Amino acid sequence: MNARTALLLAALAASPLAADAQTTLRRTVDRMPSFDPVQSESVGAMRCVTLVYETLLEYDYLARPYRLRGGLAEGLPEISADGRTLTFRLRHGVRFGPDACLGADPATGGPGTREVVAADVVYSLKRLADAKLGSPGYWTIEGKIEGVEAFYEASKDQAPTDYSREIAGLRALDEHTVEMRLAAPSPDFLWVLAMPYTAIVPREAVERYGADFESVEVGTGPYRLVTWRRNYRYAFERRPGRDIARDATPLLPDARDALPIERIVYLVMEDPSTRWLSFLSGGLDVAGDISRDNWDAVIGPDAELTEDMKRRDIRRLSKPSLDTYYIGFNLDDPVLGGNLKLRQALSCASDPRQWETLNAGRVVGSSGPVPPGIAGRLETPSPFAFNPEKAKALLAEAGYPDGIDPATGRRLTLVLDLGRTDQEIRETAELFASFMDRIGVVVKLQYNNWPSFLKKIARREAQMFLIGWMADYPSALNFMQLFVGRNASPGPNRSNYANPDYDALYDKADTTLDDNARLALIAQMQERIREACPWIFLYHRKDNLLLLPHVRNVVLHDFPYGAEKHWRMTPR
Repeated sequence: MNARTALLLAALAASPLAADAQTTLRRTVDRMPSFDPVQSESVGAMRCVTLVYETLLEYDYLARPYRLRGGLAEGLPEISADGRTLTFRLRHGVRFGPDACLGADPATGGPGTREVVAADVVYSLKRLADAKLGSPGYWTIEGKIEGVEAFYEASKDQAPTDYSREIAGLRALDEHTVEMRLAAPSPDFLWVLAMPYTAIVPREAVERYGADFESVEVGTGPYRLVTWRRNYRYAFERRPGRDIARDATPLLPDARDALPIERIVYLVMEDPSTRWLSFLSGGLDVAGDISRDNWDAVIGPDAELTEDMKRRDIRRLSKPSLDTYYIGFNLDDPVLGGNLKLRQALSCASDPRQWETLNAGRVVGSSGPVPPGIAGRLETPSPFAFNPEKAKALLAEAGYPDGIDPATGRRLTLVLDLGRTDQEIRETAELFASFMDRIGVVVKLQYNNWPSFLKKIARREAQMFLIGWMADYPSALNFMQLFVGRNASPGPNRSNYANPDYDALYDKADTTLDDNARLALIAQMQERIREACPWIFLYHRKDNLLLLPHVRNVVLHDFPYGAEKHWRMTPR
């Protein structure tokens, strides 16, 4: 165990949160820059934000296929006959805080609370559409709620954004009723209202804390933030006064006598070996990322847990993940953006079998943006699948015979940005560079920390970048929107792909209620993206979660944000 791990575990032992270890859950999380829901772009941020804030709707934890239920709303909305008007009834008695920005508690004199009302929903969705905030989640409501684009455009003015300006399709009918009018019927829109970007915040907190709002929380969620040591440790405890019955979920057989989790400690541990040793020593209760180097210690030749894991009574949950990993090309780049043949050549040089081998069978090679398990995924081979000879021929057509740049007489050199520095990402990057070297192209590797990496992509400064996308909701369109022109950086279209014909197909699919017609449009969109090659398709992961024996009532979920409120623990 290295010095950093020892310090982390020592800090836990000394922490007030360690006083009740029976119901304290410890697990790792990626670095996250902000607790502001509209900035919750990374998985780490989403996991933290949904512990402390809530959305109108949430996933029914155990239901498969996935379905939604009420969150801050009492239930699913009433929907008009034309599919465009959604009416939500808010739960009564749900309160923000406690926090000083909400005044003083009349009984104790301490920080106050306030009931959530419909105006909070309107305000929070306006923040998502405030151009000054530059939310990477604006795409979730753009073109969906009637009039939201007019608010977005008006917010570009240099004057402070006017939150009294109305959005035509967003109204508080009374204190507990919200009406949304959609520009067109949208089969996927309800899923959006369970995403962290749309979590509800109080205006008082935003105005009181200003730029520091990202470092505090004044939410309604099952937990409240107790301590935040940026890029090191985040600690949460059950929110006082919250009705825990709202978090009730059917218990699995292993959880009948288990207790709800009262405290959660998230730790930033970027080194896989550190994470693994901490899990084995009991410093972490969950191991959610089994590194390639540790795979053989967990899984035996029979694809089952090794005898050592069984002796420790460690449990493993596994399933295919709804995600996709790729090398993105910045299409604003003068070398890559205008040279289709070059992008196609580089795509043909990537070998999916070697990605699977490198990752010890923890991934499956990719042939497009949509992962297995999503309706509408193309199952045919990509026209630019691995083919070294075709790669070399396309490279010559692109103007780089044998990889030589005619402008310099030297080999073409490209730069790949990475968002981590650990050994596994280095080996991944080096394998990709070796693929390109075989066709004569040099790839320089540029390592960044995660927040800096995301900022670089958002500013369109990265030429190529290795990144992934986890489904926001179970629909192929959630992956196909990654190529819509209006979603370009700092939005989720990180490659800055722009094609009006593609956008028209997407918009038609997004409002088509007939399933077969919708899937036919989605197939056309995938074919266009395969041809345009804004990405090199790498792989889709397989989710694996290891649990110490006292962690109960856990199911793997593709949208696990805030799921710990359903988990249980038994005495250690």
